[in-house]
Amino acid sequence: MSTCQTLYFARPYQVEVLTESLPQLGEKQLLVQTVLSAISAGTELLFYRGQVPPEMSVDATIDGMAQSVAYPLSYGYCTVGRVIEVGSQIDSSWHDRRVFAFHPHCSAFVCEPSSLLHIPDHLSFEQALFLPNMETAVNFVMDSRPLIGEHVLVLGLGVVGLLTLFLLRKFPLGTLNAVDVYAKRRQIADDWGADALFTPHELQRLPPNDLDLILELSSNPSALTSAIQVAGFGTRILVGSWYGDKIAHLPLGGMFHRNRIQIISSQVSTVDGQFANRWSKARRLQCAWSHLSELPIGDIITHRLPLNSASEAYQLLDQQADQALQIVLTY
Repeated sequence: MSTCQTLYFARPYQVEVLTESLPQLGEKQLLVQTVLSAISAGTELLFYRGQVPPEMSVDATIDGMAQSVAYPLSYGYCTVGRVIEVGSQIDSSWHDRRVFAFHPHCSAFVCEPSSLLHIPDHLSFEQALFLPNMETAVNFVMDSRPLIGEHVLVLGLGVVGLLTLFLLRKFPLGTLNAVDVYAKRRQIADDWGADALFTPHELQRLPPNDLDLILELSSNPSALTSAIQVAGFGTRILVGSWYGDKIAHLPLGGMFHRNRIQIISSQVSTVDGQFANRWSKARRLQCAWSHLSELPIGDIITHRLPLNSASEAYQLLDQQADQALQIVLTY
């Protein structure tokens, strides 16, 4: 194999799939053939729409993505495949191994073994695709610290919001409610055990000052305003959304000040300092792996499209979010 197909954001709202030459395999490298990759409807749509601040790096935590945002841009971080060739100084047991990679969408790639994760034997390729989102959900739960008997509200039921709700459902909470504008997503949350579901316009139905914890996962800055408005005294608001270059205009006077509301920033690239001595990234990933076998992925994979139809995939996520949730690219 000498070439691969790679997805690029050529410019905002334009996606291309280009044929490129693969680099020569090094002695300590592997060649991976991609089987599936998953589109992140949160982060990737910001790049697709051109809503990422240009001074930011693409992703400082992923090898080869520390550069500033500039188009054309190759991006993605949910790829699974098989090792089809190994370098001369690599143990032959790597050959044919099923692996996960935080790697952009492309049909094949050369990499170091350290950049790959072995997919547990009991998980399918499709289940393994959800590792980054499950790791993010684990991070949100760790940072929000839910307590027994608490009243919790999840704002936003995209893939990460649903996975976070999936984990929170395992806790002995008082109530677990959720909000989303789309009926399809609310139905999934209902099937997964949420106590009550609301549209954004129905939040006034919540008992006043009842919420202990709110997780804002919608990627919409106005949802953070709503969270402040429905919070009670001492309510914790975890912000897991990345708004890109969208500005959140917040009502920080009045009850926000008097109610001692806490706003917590959470992002998966790092572990909270209180956990750092015992929670490495590897431990958190292992925790994420352990929950994937129970995840009903059939509820959230809405489309499977070949790589050459990637432009259609992003248009679906951008224009028909009521129907498109998790899109998987096939190779």
